[in-house]
Amino acid sequence: MKPAVLITKRIYPEAVDLLRSRFEVDYEATDDGMTAEQLRERIRGKQGVVSQLTDKFTRDVLATLEGIRVIANVAVGFDNVDVAAATEAGILVTNTPDVLTDTTADLAFALMLAAARRLVEGHHFVHSGEWKKWAIDLLVGQDVHHRTLGIVGLGRIGQAVARRAGGFSMRILYSDAFRASEQAERELKAEFVPLERLLGESDFVSIHVPLSAATRRLIGAEQLRLMKPTAILVNTSRGPVVDEGALAEALRGGVIGGAGLDVFEQEPKVHPGLLNQPRAVLAPHIGSASVETRRKMSMMAAENALAALEGRRPPNLLNPEAWERRSEKTA
Repeated sequence: MKPAVLITKRIYPEAVDLLRSRFEVDYEATDDGMTAEQLRERIRGKQGVVSQLTDKFTRDVLATLEGIRVIANVAVGFDNVDVAAATEAGILVTNTPDVLTDTTADLAFALMLAAARRLVEGHHFVHSGEWKKWAIDLLVGQDVHHRTLGIVGLGRIGQAVARRAGGFSMRILYSDAFRASEQAERELKAEFVPLERLLGESDFVSIHVPLSAATRRLIGAEQLRLMKPTAILVNTSRGPVVDEGALAEALRGGVIGGAGLDVFEQEPKVHPGLLNQPRAVLAPHIGSASVETRRKMSMMAAENALAALEGRRPPNLLNPEAWERRSEKTA
């Protein structure tokens, strides 16, 4: 009997076809997502899951799963899966790194430019018919070139943003739990500094850290008060890294100059103070949303699931301990 796989939400058809060529596939071909109870019910009798960031595999949910061998996440982030609990249960967990690095960096820079140059306000100004004449200070914004960019998290995406900043002759500061190599710092012309100094000196702050206990609400009211009143905060990582209420208040009170956000604390809900703030450029979690990248992400997740269910180590395995335990059992 063929292994059975659940695909929890709509993905690109090439990935579905690949899985159907090898396995029995239960495909939820909608964008609706599932509750924890629906997820438990649909997973019953399956050996693999191709999941997305809205699927919450908590310890409680994982404890109820029987026979699942792999959870293949269509995302680079995996905060929706309790990886430690999955490892204890012997479930392999995979993600889709690298493929979305440049695409997400592009959007981070787009948000920075849009917030700095007030593009969304300008768009609405023209479409509303308010534009009647040119004026010397009409929608004046901030320059990006030759300014200081602070990057919080100099991983793959953070480094890709730094490379883009080089084209704008920006000074680059970065803060991270781990310092980059001397070679990387030299190539990127990036200076390692404490977060407090980064916030105080940067004209733009771009966040690229994974969501964890240490990074949840890393940027709150206290950190925002350290920033320049003209500074712009960009977040394309995970929503809960920033305290949305504090950010909305900081924008309302002129503590900082603007924000470009692709992620939110309780997606798809957005703090009303951000929705009513003209200096906040908001996008619906589309950091990796190019046709090429989303197709590659779908295929990568399918290939990870395929490898795991065929007894091969998945190429993008997050918990090698689970693989080692499985290998020991079969040795």
